[in-house]
Amino acid sequence: MDSEARGQHTILLIEDDPGIATTLTDVLESESYRVVHAASGSAARASVDGTRPDLIILDLMLPDADGLVLCADLKTRVEAPIIICSATNRKRDAVLGFKLGADDFIAKPFNVDELLTRVQASIRRAEASPKQEHAGGSTTSPEGQGQSGQAMPVGTVTGGTTVRSDAGQPRSYRVGELLVDHARRNVRLGDVSVELTPTEYRLVAALASRPEEVLSRQDLAQIVWCYQDASIGRSIDVHLHRLRSKLKEANPHITPPTILSVRGFGYKITQDTSGPAAAAA
Repeated sequence: MDSEARGQHTILLIEDDPGIATTLTDVLESESYRVVHAASGSAARASVDGTRPDLIILDLMLPDADGLVLCADLKTRVEAPIIICSATNRKRDAVLGFKLGADDFIAKPFNVDELLTRVQASIRRAEASPKQEHAGGSTTSPEGQGQSGQAMPVGTVTGGTTVRSDAGQPRSYRVGELLVDHARRNVRLGDVSVELTPTEYRLVAALASRPEEVLSRQDLAQIVWCYQDASIGRSIDVHLHRLRSKLKEANPHITPPTILSVRGFGYKITQDTSGPAAAAA
């Protein structure tokens, strides 16, 4: 991503420490990002609607707000990805942050190059996804039909079905009763829409596009976040645990496909419900 392109991106930095805020602002502006700084939760809420940021960097330890509550609130206001950047020593905060919609977590003290890489990757992922209200929203169309209602050719893949557009690009993936409408970023289990975060959607789409095939944590991290590092495995586990729960709870009349943990290798999605239960993430 060159500087000219990055110059069009606005980052909302929510950080109460003046020294850290100044450092981060200088680093980000040196890469041609526009930075809007908010030193408190109230300031962040007041500026987010008018700023419409492309990315939010959020410190959890704020003087007037619980950072986790603020994270959930911001996700209802804007579609921008959120990177939690915090010195909290409570491991559960990182887990809760992901559950509440955060896209990434980086602990303080952090490496500047790593932070910039994660910022670039988050913005790149957001730009690659069509704008929508929710990742698992209720907009859908009859199976195997395009927006015009015309039937599209169906191709079979191992363990599932892929519906393709006339141009040959994947439009949806089916594994058992689970349908991932890739064109509309919509997931359904039977006739019920499953509400997912963008990260959960990308994970289920990656798995459903290659059913019965084991994908490593590194593979999934590259697909979901466009980068890998030594700590990424736990983040994948947390998101998949949450995804399993949402699929199980979505439709009481239908058993969803199983997301299996293959010890030492990674994860796969399967229609086969006769095997061992999926290991807890």
